[in-house]
Amino acid sequence: MANIRKIAELAGVSISTVSRVLNDHPYVKEEKRKKVLNAMEQLEYTRNIHAVHLSKGYSNMIGVVLPTINIPYFAGLLEGIAEEAETSGIHLALYQTNYLLEKERYSLEQLKQRQIDGLIICSKAMPDHELMEWKETGPIVLCQSSQDPNFSSISIPHHTAFRHGLDYLISKGHRKIGIALARKKGINSHYRIKAYQDALKDIGEPYKEEWVMDNLLTMSDGETLFHKWVMLKEKPTAMFVANDQVSAGMLLEAQKHSVTIPDDLAILSCDNQEISRILGISTIEIQTKEMGKRSFTLMKKQLKGDSPEHFVLPYRLIERLTV
Repeated sequence: MANIRKIAELAGVSISTVSRVLNDHPYVKEEKRKKVLNAMEQLEYTRNIHAVHLSKGYSNMIGVVLPTINIPYFAGLLEGIAEEAETSGIHLALYQTNYLLEKERYSLEQLKQRQIDGLIICSKAMPDHELMEWKETGPIVLCQSSQDPNFSSISIPHHTAFRHGLDYLISKGHRKIGIALARKKGINSHYRIKAYQDALKDIGEPYKEEWVMDNLLTMSDGETLFHKWVMLKEKPTAMFVANDQVSAGMLLEAQKHSVTIPDDLAILSCDNQEISRILGISTIEIQTKEMGKRSFTLMKKQLKGDSPEHFVLPYRLIERLTV
């Protein structure tokens, strides 16, 4: 493989001249510049861009942590991030974690070792107090509710949005309401459970642990959720589900078993993915792609040395056929 020394020998110039040409130094005579470029072409020289970036103290690469790319919510976030990265000429390194702590820690180690310049965390299992231990490793942006001064964040008002959905169900005459979450321990779920508890208290209904179901992400999980609902001795008349895929699976399984939606069971969802429009599922729209775009913008600002910022995007309730 050609190196700088061979290029210098073929071009008849010094190694320092070759280095200046490679780094677009302005003070190189045009004649010498052409000789170097011709020698590079003859030797089929290709720069090791990664090594160049590391020598300058950056990798030109941003890491993205997400549990899976197989869920439209995370695919939407990634799409927004990728579009902004392409426009900025920055590459992405993906860390698919399946909510495993060791994989999340690996991505943070990559940041610490300067293999990446910053990290956008779409969702995590790592508790906040542990993430704090990594705050000095480099810029970190969270796609979740946070007011931590050490990290930028972008989110929707989860408590407000979830409470809006619950009040909507209540306005439709429902008092027996269950909720279905991805993970009870997630920060977004924390706000949703609080909204649920507040709504029940306001209408004088008891909080029932068996009506708060979690570990639900996919359409198959939605089928499972329907059968859990069937097995309940006392059944909610409405389910507020935090994912369109799960809602779709529950709806289709209910139809197979001649359960009428919304008469026997009302379903309210979150996200407003395409499948909710096709199936007529009432939902809370979350701007996932825009959230991804904004997270990358926050990352660029932090890379320039700006202080962390926190943004909250608007949401809207879309009424369809399942409530």
